[in-house]
Amino acid sequence: MIFAAGRGERMRPLTDGCPKPLLQVGGKPLIVWTIEALARAGLTGIVINHAWLGEQIEAALGDGRRFGVRLAYSAEGEALETAGGIAQALPLLREGTGHGGTGANGKGEIFVAVSGDIYCDYDFRALLPRAAAMAGAPEPRMHLVMVPNPPFHPNGDFALGADGRLSLPGDPPLADGAARLTFGNIGLYDTRTFAGIAPGQKVPMTPFYRAAIAAGLATGERFAGRWENVGTPAQLAALDAALSR
Repeated sequence: MIFAAGRGERMRPLTDGCPKPLLQVGGKPLIVWTIEALARAGLTGIVINHAWLGEQIEAALGDGRRFGVRLAYSAEGEALETAGGIAQALPLLREGTGHGGTGANGKGEIFVAVSGDIYCDYDFRALLPRAAAMAGAPEPRMHLVMVPNPPFHPNGDFALGADGRLSLPGDPPLADGAARLTFGNIGLYDTRTFAGIAPGQKVPMTPFYRAAIAAGLATGERFAGRWENVGTPAQLAALDAALSR
C-alpha cells in the first residue's frame, strides 16, 4: 500500500492544484519512483489511497500496467489518517488472496506500506523474508524501517536495539548498541491489526505503533542509504536538482 491521501500543507502552493505524490523530481512523480522500486522487488499488487485531488492520481497512474504492476485505488472523501486509511483499504489489500478477514489457519496477511511522498533507494526485497516469518505469528506483529535522524527531527521516534527490537521514548536507558532513530515511513503490517476499525473512521497510527512496541511485537531495521522525506518546496527543488544531475 502507498499512502497518498495527505494534503501536503507544507508544500503549498505547489500542492494547491497538484497532489503531493505527483510532484516531479528527476523527471518523474515522487510516487512513480516508489512504484518502480516495489515492482523491482516483485511487489506488483499495489493499493493507493487518496483524498486530496485523488482523481489526478488515478488519471496519471492508470491501472499500473506501464509500470509492470496492478494498481487499485482506495478513495477517501476526507483523509482518514494512516490507520483509518489502511482499514478502509483492507478489502483491496486482501483481494485475490482467496481469504476473508484473515489468512490461512486464522493468521493475518502481511503487507508492505510506504508513504507516497518519500524518496529513497531502499531495496524492498529485504522485507520479503521478514514478511514470510511474520505471516505465521500467533499475534499480529509489525516491522519498521528506521533511518538516521534528519535535521528536522533530531530526536528520532523510537530506539532500535542490537537485537532488532524497538523501544519507546522514556523506556529505560538505551542498552549498548541501541540507537534512537526516525521511522522511515516504510513498514510491514498484519491485516489483523486494523480489523477492529470501522471503514470510514479517521484513526491515527501512533497508538498502534506504541502498543505493538510496548508489547514486544515490533521489530525494526536500520537503513543508512539515501532517504528523504520531501516536505517543503525547497527540499523538492534540491532533490530534483540532485536527481537531474
